[in-house]
Amino acid sequence: MSSATESDIDPFTREVITNALQSAAEESFINLGRTAKSSVIYETLDYACGLIDPDGNVVAQANGVPGFLGTLNFCVEDTIEKYGLDGFFPGDIVLLNDYHGGTHLNDVAMVAPVFVDGEIVMFAASKAHWTDIGGKDPGSWTTDATSVFQEGIQYPMVKLYEEGRLNRAVRDIVEANTRMPEMTLGDMQAQEASMEVAVERVQEIADRYGKETLERAIDDWLEYGRELVLEEIESLPNGTYHAEDYLDDDGITDEPVYVTVEVTITDDSVTFDYTGTDPETEGPINSPYAASVSDARALFQAITLPDAPTNGGFFEPLELIIPEGTVLNATKPAPIGTDWESSAMAADLPWKALASELPEKLSAGHFTSVCATIVGGTDDRTDDEFLVIEPQPGGWGACHDRDGADVLVCSGDGDTLEMPVEVMETRFPLLFDQFALDTPQEAGHGEFRGGTGLVQDYNVYNESGAFITASFGRSEFPPWGVEGGQPGDGNYIEIVKHDGSTERHRKLTNYDLEDGETARLVTSAGGGWGDPLERDPERVLDDYRDDYITAETAEETYGVVLTDDGDLDVEATERRRRQLSTESTE
Repeated sequence: MSSATESDIDPFTREVITNALQSAAEESFINLGRTAKSSVIYETLDYACGLIDPDGNVVAQANGVPGFLGTLNFCVEDTIEKYGLDGFFPGDIVLLNDYHGGTHLNDVAMVAPVFVDGEIVMFAASKAHWTDIGGKDPGSWTTDATSVFQEGIQYPMVKLYEEGRLNRAVRDIVEANTRMPEMTLGDMQAQEASMEVAVERVQEIADRYGKETLERAIDDWLEYGRELVLEEIESLPNGTYHAEDYLDDDGITDEPVYVTVEVTITDDSVTFDYTGTDPETEGPINSPYAASVSDARALFQAITLPDAPTNGGFFEPLELIIPEGTVLNATKPAPIGTDWESSAMAADLPWKALASELPEKLSAGHFTSVCATIVGGTDDRTDDEFLVIEPQPGGWGACHDRDGADVLVCSGDGDTLEMPVEVMETRFPLLFDQFALDTPQEAGHGEFRGGTGLVQDYNVYNESGAFITASFGRSEFPPWGVEGGQPGDGNYIEIVKHDGSTERHRKLTNYDLEDGETARLVTSAGGGWGDPLERDPERVLDDYRDDYITAETAEETYGVVLTDDGDLDVEATERRRRQLSTESTE
């Protein structure tokens, strides 16, 4: 890039150009969503698009999955390392999904160079969840894989398009290694088309303003991002902070997995050091380095300038120490199919360490896990295979001055959406008998109450049955509270049999569901903030009237006594709170 200084371009021109680049990324994102074949892309929005400069700096990105966005620069950097800048030609598109810039294998990335006057000025990059890429089980990711080679085909930075011509051999390999070729090839073509849109728009910007002006604008934009965040870091409390936690298990054994972080804040830098975290595991909860970095960056932005435009310069003051070979920086061939369980901890740990120090910016703990779910089988009506893949929303932690949010997707999944029930009931042999708040709430209480989780019933009405694969982390180690707030109650899956009996699980792979059986998905309440006895009695009364809590919880947890008519008994409440306060100090 240019060695320009700040004076080389006026801020108005820079803003026009960088906003045009942002629009290019967003148009690419919209194009992919509108043309994809899989509902996990066009309905759930499980993808991301961005623009990266030849030095590996993020320049612009659409508001896709945060856990993907922070990996796009690694996709570009690793691709450049393989081919060299002189190994690209106009019309090239590179396909990759392995440990290079990786999350789990279903998240397939594409990288395309943008040429102007014979030189590369930018790379377009995207990552999207393809429904099936082979492997030992339908949907490819599972909870019981012990090697990445069981989780699907790996695309090691191969050129899908060479100078604009489709590489038929690569295309045929993609088709041969999926159970659902029509869907997978449709997603591939949609993603490729979105890359072409991004490339064309950047070239149009360069044609209008000139290559040198474009490069100067990008240089200035990156420096602006760095200066912006440095100013904010100066306002953070200097010091060293620590947090530790556990992952429930790795999917193979029931042994919890230890994770830890030390956060150091100075006037001009923030360091997250994960030294001491347990080694990579036999099961598939391992996170590749890029995925952990992506989640850590999201938390860094949350504690600095959440609304600021994101670019590579913005993240320069963040130092990450993630020892290789740990569950947060796994090495091949460790399985990575449910990598979100670990990568989420790269954000949740510093979040936990800093929540009480930065109450204006951070909440108590949220339900954390993507709670990803696959329900599939063969549809009796058509004899076609079907797969439903979606994340589940849950409760977010309370803040120092307000209750937590109900049923939102986890921090690592960002702008993804629940698939509409109407779409699923139309396309698949499923009925949804329940899609509701998990009330009355039994956990996450505090002066400010954690948000409520979700209860969703997948009811199978298919004579040949169906199966479910799901990974619900934060089951045994629920979301944490702050300043005396209670923890949440954990995520879990409940299988409801024909006779009404139930089985409770936190992880399932290819679990058989018979016709008429129900998979009930329950996500956790968020952690509470502050002593429940400090909650305004009128708010407790409102919670009771809105069916968030029972009268018993109002009295036993909050010390709020209600009359037989459901009104507030002020005098009895004062006595009960004094009693509970005395009991807690004895």
